[in-house]
Amino acid sequence: QVQLVESGGGLVQAGGSLRLSCAASASVFSIGVMAWYRQAPGKQRDFVALVTNAGNTNYANSVKGRFTISRDNAKNTVYLQMNSLKPEDTALYYCFAVSSSGNNYWGQGTQVTVSS
Repeated sequence: QVQLVESGGGLVQAGGSLRLSCAASASVFSIGVMAWYRQAPGKQRDFVALVTNAGNTNYANSVKGRFTISRDNAKNTVYLQMNSLKPEDTALYYCFAVSSSGNNYWGQGTQVTVSS
C-alpha cells in the first residue's frame, strides 16, 4: 500500500509560479512511474506530466516548456515546478503512482488557482 500526500497548491496571479510536492509513504524505489494529473471543474482528469524511476519525463503539450517534473528518491518525493502559470491551469492537481507490482495509487489532490 502506498499513500501519496500532495502539498504546495494555492492562489497565484497569471505569470507566477508554484511548486507542488507529492510525498510517498513507500520508497520510490518500489514505485515505477510517478505522475501529475489535473481536473478542472466540470472537466475530465487530464495527464500533466510523468517521471519514471529512471528519470525519464513526459509532458502534456499544454505545459511543455512551463512545467518541470522531478523526483528526489532520498525523500520519496516528486515535485512539479510550474512557471508562467495561466488561468487555464486552474485545477485540482493529483499525484499518481504505479507500484513495481502494478498497483495504481492516487493522492487526495491540491488546488491550484491562477487569477487573471
